[in-house]
This record gives sequence, C-alpha cells and structure tokens, in this order.
Amino acid sequence: MSRNVRRFACPPEAVFDVLADGWLYPAWVVGASRIRGVGADWPAPGAQLHHSFGVWPFVIDDTTSSRSWAPPRRASFRARGWPIGEADVEVEVRPAGAGCLVRITEEPAEGPGRFVPPFIREPMLRVRNRETLGRLAHLAEGRWRARPPEAASGRAGGAT
Repeated sequence: MSRNVRRFACPPEAVFDVLADGWLYPAWVVGASRIRGVGADWPAPGAQLHHSFGVWPFVIDDTTSSRSWAPPRRASFRARGWPIGEADVEVEVRPAGAGCLVRITEEPAEGPGRFVPPFIREPMLRVRNRETLGRLAHLAEGRWRARPPEAASGRAGGAT
C-alpha cells in the first residue's frame, strides 16, 4: 500500500470542494487525461466518473466509482484503469493549524497491477501520488483563496 501525506494551506472543506467536482478529476489525478461524463449523483457512494487515461493516441476509457463520501474527513474511490487493473484510493483530511493534512493511500485491488512486486510498485505509486497531492493542493488552495472574503469566513466557521 502506498501512502503520501502533504500539508495544505486551506481548510478540509476546500479539499472536499475539489473532490466533489468530478470535472476536475483529470486536473489532480496523475494519468487521467479527460472526463467524458460525471454521474448526476457524484460523489455519493456508487456514483461514477467516466474518464480516460493515457496520452493520445494511446487513451483508454474507464471509470472511477465513489465508495464512501464523508466530508470533510474521508472519501474513498475505486479507480479503474484496465488493462492495468483497479485500485482502492482513500483520501483522509484532518485540520492542522490554519490548514490541513491530507493523506492519500492507494492499493491495487484487481487485475495485473496486484502482481507487481511491492518493491517496484510502491516507489512508483509514491512518486505519482506525491504529484497528485501537489495538484490537489494547488486546486484546493487556489479555489479557497479566490473565494469572496464573506464566503471564505463563512466556510471557515467565522462570523459572516
């Protein structure tokens, strides 16, 4: 299982604002190249994102499903990327000072990716998910800073 942690300069709610917007998926998930559709009930458990991964002309269409959705603390997904397989991904967020700590864990669940030895698989996933957390941080922090002050103070629990 691969684990990465990063400190974000925004509250947990800002992270979940990005996760809840299925159209942003390829902006923060390394390897995802486009969104073809977002289920109307995304991110409710069972809802799906229809995405593609790879680089043109080698693009493969697949899906990611929401497995659990408990903002502003935890979300989990089943990411499909056949022929490599499927992975269970969990995003956990906790407040830390003026920001939050975000941990992403990923573990192969189905398909050939499960049979790649951990000493090969884990370093590759750590590098990929380090970049994934960096992208997620840029989106969450940027969107949070761009909010009008009254919206930001209301979101952070301050007086409006």
